[in-house]
Amino acid sequence: MLALRKLTPGAGEPALADVPVPLPGPGQARIAVTAAGICGTDLHILHDEYSFRPPVTMGHEVAGIVDALGDGVDPAWLAALVAPETAFRTCGICRWCRTGRPMLCRERLSIGSGVDGGFAAYLVVPAVLLHRLPAGLDDQAAALTEPLACVCNALLDPPVVQPGDRVVVIGAGAVGMLAAQVARAAGGLVELVGTAADAERLAVARTIGLATGSIDLPADRDRLAAEGGARSIDVVVECAGVEAATRMGLGLVRPGGHYVQVGLLPGEVRLPFGLVVVGELQVRATFGSSPASWLRAVAILEAGAVQLKPLVSGALPLRDWRQAFTRLEERTGIKTVLDPRLD
Repeated sequence: MLALRKLTPGAGEPALADVPVPLPGPGQARIAVTAAGICGTDLHILHDEYSFRPPVTMGHEVAGIVDALGDGVDPAWLAALVAPETAFRTCGICRWCRTGRPMLCRERLSIGSGVDGGFAAYLVVPAVLLHRLPAGLDDQAAALTEPLACVCNALLDPPVVQPGDRVVVIGAGAVGMLAAQVARAAGGLVELVGTAADAERLAVARTIGLATGSIDLPADRDRLAAEGGARSIDVVVECAGVEAATRMGLGLVRPGGHYVQVGLLPGEVRLPFGLVVVGELQVRATFGSSPASWLRAVAILEAGAVQLKPLVSGALPLRDWRQAFTRLEERTGIKTVLDPRLD
């Protein structure tokens, strides 16, 4: 089968390789991949800005149909549409594993970076990582379940948004749109904001009922600094991973309010941390998901409170992976997925 693999350490392009179809071992399940999303983490791996263990098949936002089981796995999983948690292997005994936060385990190996991931026709994972998805969910859009679980980890565990809260979500990409929908489902009065370059994305957001706004990050950041911060928003969720957006977001939060960092900030950043102190802000960050947040994500999908399909801007075969990566880097569309069935 074809697989998109990072073959060597350091920065550099991955390569398509012909590899054997994997077989599930005891306690494992094989997924026939229907879609795998391109994530910012994949770009970080490309540029050697995120840890990985080559040679490895990339891709961690995965969905598909269970088509083979190893010994000891419940046969009811066969033919189910599923998405897997990403923490393929952890120590199982550290404080983080024992308290349901495996993404913080120092020995964690995740699919797509530490072990083979979903940019391939088939993926093998421990069956305990599987989550059955609602009937009728589009099998390409289902790949967005993993980023949805990350957003649920940020906003729902513990709860950040209370009914009636004014919520601003910064960043009009897929994660921002998921965060805005989750915050709305929690009862927040939500506005999703992006820059002028996000006009098409914000138009899609409005089709799913989200209020939107446009910002000029440097100008708005400087204005807020001059005013001492607008300081009227109950919850700000930063999903762009941009220093200027982070600085602006901290200036929006009311005293005692919540600031949530979801976007991954590259390298060192300069932040007006004095706003956190004088405003007694509650600052939270999240890295990945947890088993509990996956259960919350699936429950939200079952309730119909979040729409995934409108966020899929296109599906490409594995052989067109460069085009998919370029779309993400150039912020074209919202979420592009690779579908190996198209090869």
